[in-house]
Amino acid sequence: MSDLMQWLDKEAESTQQSGYVAIVGRPNVGKSTLLNYILGQKISITSRRPQTTRHQILGIKTTGDVQVVYVDTPGLHIDQNDKAINRYMNKAAASALKDVDAVVFVLDRTAWNQADEHVFEKVRHVQCPVIVAINKIDILDDKADLLPFLQMVQEKLPTATLVPIAAKHGKHVERVEEAVLRHLPQSAHFFPEDQITDRSSRFIAAELVREKIMRQLGDELPYQMTVEIEEFGHDGRVLHISALILVERKGQKRILIGDKGERIKQIGRDARIDMESMFDTKVMLNLWVKVKSGWSDDERALQSLGYDGLE
Repeated sequence: MSDLMQWLDKEAESTQQSGYVAIVGRPNVGKSTLLNYILGQKISITSRRPQTTRHQILGIKTTGDVQVVYVDTPGLHIDQNDKAINRYMNKAAASALKDVDAVVFVLDRTAWNQADEHVFEKVRHVQCPVIVAINKIDILDDKADLLPFLQMVQEKLPTATLVPIAAKHGKHVERVEEAVLRHLPQSAHFFPEDQITDRSSRFIAAELVREKIMRQLGDELPYQMTVEIEEFGHDGRVLHISALILVERKGQKRILIGDKGERIKQIGRDARIDMESMFDTKVMLNLWVKVKSGWSDDERALQSLGYDGLE
């Protein structure tokens, strides 16, 4: 490379901003909804059930010379049991606070409970700027309750930037992005400008199936379920996907399949529609259900299913 080309590359890099931003909060406050809105498409699954997100997922947004790498995390929760999968989720969430340029701490309206305090105890010790996104303000019963809550949060985090938002509808989300931008360092971009996540298409397919199960069966089949992709191949016209759904008990398998197989068919239909939109191709999706007792508390089984970093 000539000296001139090297100089031009350095000049281009000097105008670029890029950094990592962790999105943290207790379960079910809207972290994944916020990330999906920022990116303009779904890469993190959502449901009304807490702990829907199990993995750390990068969402990459590149606009001109600015690239923000958002780290979506499982909800930091007070561990009520010591199952391996719970330890994994807490570790994945806590590790996201290391080596980032900013933290977005998401809260739910005017609620502050023991779980929020648990997250706060970790956030208060970070060395980077903190942006507090107070989410779901569109469904506040009384808007007058917001001001004293903001004052309380500001007292806890005096240097934080507070932004009330409604992530589902995008209200004031741009203010979160503006606050993030103020803290991004000058840096060359970490990823190609057209890349939106670090996760594979197989991973996203598995997550879309799991999302549909969580949305339909969150109360009946809470967390003893995971999805593994066994086939993922394109024949030039159709993307063929086979997904294995693992549950821990025979009764859970019956619930998941439903009367005459209707429930599993509906889950498959809903997941296929999202996959065709995500992958921009026709999808042939096959779902299978298998009982694997104790998988969620077996570290070796979890690692084989993609839950890395349990050591």
